[in-house]
Amino acid sequence: MKRVIKNPILPGFYPDPSICKADGCFYLICSSFELYPGIPVFRSRDLAHWEQIGNVMTKENGFHVKANTFTGGVMAPTIRYYDGMFYIINTNFSDRGNYIVTAEDPAGPWSEPYWLDDVPGIDASLFIDDDGSAYILGTGNVVKRADGSMDRGIWLCEFDLQAMKLTGEPTAIWDSALRNAASPEAPHLYHKDGYYYLVIAEGGTEHYHSVTVARSREIKGWYEGFPGNPVMTHRQMGYDCEIANVGHADLVETDSGNWYAVMLASRTIGGYYKNLGRETYICPVKWERGWPVFSPGTGKIEWEYEADPDLPWTEELMEEEQITDQLPANWCFWGTPYGDFWKVENGEVTLKCLPRRINEPLKCLLDESENGRKDDCVSFIGRRVTGIDYRFSCRMDFTPQENETAGLVLLQASDHQYRMEKSLKDGEEVLRVILSWSEMDVPPHFPNFKSETKEKVLAEILAPSADAELCVEVEGQDFNFFYEEDGQRHPVYEHADGRLINPEIVGCMTGMMAGVFASANGKESGNRAVFSEMSYRDATV
Repeated sequence: MKRVIKNPILPGFYPDPSICKADGCFYLICSSFELYPGIPVFRSRDLAHWEQIGNVMTKENGFHVKANTFTGGVMAPTIRYYDGMFYIINTNFSDRGNYIVTAEDPAGPWSEPYWLDDVPGIDASLFIDDDGSAYILGTGNVVKRADGSMDRGIWLCEFDLQAMKLTGEPTAIWDSALRNAASPEAPHLYHKDGYYYLVIAEGGTEHYHSVTVARSREIKGWYEGFPGNPVMTHRQMGYDCEIANVGHADLVETDSGNWYAVMLASRTIGGYYKNLGRETYICPVKWERGWPVFSPGTGKIEWEYEADPDLPWTEELMEEEQITDQLPANWCFWGTPYGDFWKVENGEVTLKCLPRRINEPLKCLLDESENGRKDDCVSFIGRRVTGIDYRFSCRMDFTPQENETAGLVLLQASDHQYRMEKSLKDGEEVLRVILSWSEMDVPPHFPNFKSETKEKVLAEILAPSADAELCVEVEGQDFNFFYEEDGQRHPVYEHADGRLINPEIVGCMTGMMAGVFASANGKESGNRAVFSEMSYRDATV
């Protein structure tokens, strides 16, 4: 059988990948935004098959993240390995900003955060040189122009790994490949053949995203941009390409000297819609005349590559995830789950009807008082949607009281969602399919952000019994809601348009989640919903 690496290597909402190698294995981490636990960790021996071995950030090491727009929280982590220790640097927008955690085993436990109060900006990255000297790279308005104005660019500063502090003064080392490029960010540094190579993202994480590279003989020197930049982008392919917004790369070298790059990109579905958010892709890299060439021969991300013959091949294990007395590693909460509103036991998930709505009005991501709240949990458990075509189903035992709802939800950013929920109307239990969305004037990370959340009842029927299986089947942008009882399929709402919860205003920062929820919609309640036989299955990946 031909051995190939198939893209995406991590399907679904796994953006901003960072990779390192240790003891014959590759370890990869991704952004998790407002999901809990934070920062999933994956392991592979062949770069083709990846197993999630844990999560970095939990309540055990003080992780706080607030459920809000789904696009806040933690993003753009970097993982590095040196002298028996793993280091992850990251930013938490729900907490104090930049921090580092460490572990001897990437599966955990990870240390509590070393908060980097002296490290400004976003996308901070860690570089440890061959001699053990360490540096932090970051972004900001650091490049001074002749007229005295400051442009965005990349800075570097010495870092003390023992004290976890910057030493010395930050130095601007590069701006971007394009003059005045948008959003130069995601810096990663490598030392090879007498040069320091700086790989960054520029152009913004949407359609014009790209990977660019510069180099310098001196680590603090002003870096020389590669004349062939960008080394990877799909922006030249137009808006009808199947893989869009490629960028944010990290490099790794195998023991035999072969190089690869992992990066984010999005599959487009039924037009320029990115339901799955930003996923993790890989391509081979070769070095020519002192510069890296990404995806040699084509210069674009391919759906598959021949596997590295020097790496041990791992046969893929098709294991169906099962919820027993604990959640599988890939199932998540939305925000840190404070309190006892949930329970997993004997294959069942029990959720309390908390006051918070599943589509609570959005708050500005710059509101620090809102980000720090720990009394505003959302009663939700779910997992990332990883396929273009899929089925999600469960059974639900729930007797709603006035104003209470529970059911399954397909959750996207900024309150864009489809729900099939059970509630009470005129004393009767009903099952509804609801479309929810938000209208906003500016993105949620802008000052003076305002939005209005709206919803529309698409269908309403008398609720079936607790023995009924609630289901949604998705084919591209065709969403079909139904229940099955006694072997019969009963449509509730057919041919809902998936594009309505994935418009361009949502962007691709995050992808869709399939999950279950319970809410008292603004009131206190002790009522609970019990979900069993929860199942997610991709038809295609």
